[in-house]
Amino acid sequence: MTASRPYVFGGVLALFALLAAVMLADVLGTVFFAITVAYLLVPLRRGLEARRASRWVASLAATVVAAVGVVVVLAPLVVILFLRLSDILDLAALLPDAVTVEFLGMVEMVTLDEVVAVGLGLLQSVGRAAATAAPVVLIKLTLFGFLVFALLLSGDAVGRTLLALVPTDYRDAATALNERARETLFAIYVLQAATAVGTFAIGLVVFWALGYDYVVTLATVAAVLQFIPIVGPSVLLAAMAAYHVAVGDLVAAALVVAVGGFAVAWLPDILIRPRLAKETADLPGSLYFVGFVGGLLSLGPVGIIAGPLVVALLAESVDLLGAELRVDGGGGEEAAGDDPVETP
Repeated sequence: MTASRPYVFGGVLALFALLAAVMLADVLGTVFFAITVAYLLVPLRRGLEARRASRWVASLAATVVAAVGVVVVLAPLVVILFLRLSDILDLAALLPDAVTVEFLGMVEMVTLDEVVAVGLGLLQSVGRAAATAAPVVLIKLTLFGFLVFALLLSGDAVGRTLLALVPTDYRDAATALNERARETLFAIYVLQAATAVGTFAIGLVVFWALGYDYVVTLATVAAVLQFIPIVGPSVLLAAMAAYHVAVGDLVAAALVVAVGGFAVAWLPDILIRPRLAKETADLPGSLYFVGFVGGLLSLGPVGIIAGPLVVALLAESVDLLGAELRVDGGGGEEAAGDDPVETP
């Protein structure tokens, strides 16, 4: 009975974890992201501790690094809006007073006043929604920061406790899965940043080739939008195409949709992510792409991290099972007289 007590406590722990997930469903995404970020920051905290910083100071410093990373991602949009606001207003002043749309013999005239009225109504709706959501967002950001700090402060004890629940014969497998999870999470965040950098580089070339003036500004906005799931740079391209249609330049609208949509919105996800996944996460590009797309469509923004992570852990589990069963990974025939499975 004594030997089974830890596993009883493990079952109780799993039950409470399930209850917590149900009760905290509205912030489950925030908790998940906090766990993944803290998981990646543990080596940094340990490095600071090795330089004689206290656990509390090292955890706080690592949490500040995470906060600075978020600010670095979002800051370019704010800076660009501040620096280019007058140029945006000048472009808006070039819009015609009315646009005539003809389709299948039907003619419809849209005036600028009507567009402005619709735009103001939309802005008011967005403003009200943002004002309503702002307290929730602030609470979630605060929760995110506290969780990252708390996990860094006491994460080692949690890890040792969970590892202690694993039978001794399988702890090497648990350690391997832990290492794969850390490597995969690091690779996912690196891939996200690399995709944004690649989008910026491609955007510079594409927007310059299409003849735009503010090439660096447009490429920067496209790169930052790459961090937004599902929509990404497509929002920028759609806005640019709508402006060209409004001023009557249909050729430019078609070019920005076709060329920009392919090279800026679609190509980085297809070209950069799968290739770097093999190098950084030791995960075939096809498997990473399946995890990325499947997770995104199934779970939303959380799926960008959870999808590839689950696929990577599945691949690692298959490798561990193959090693346990002594399966030849090269596909060759087994040595004569060797059983694929040892019987006790």
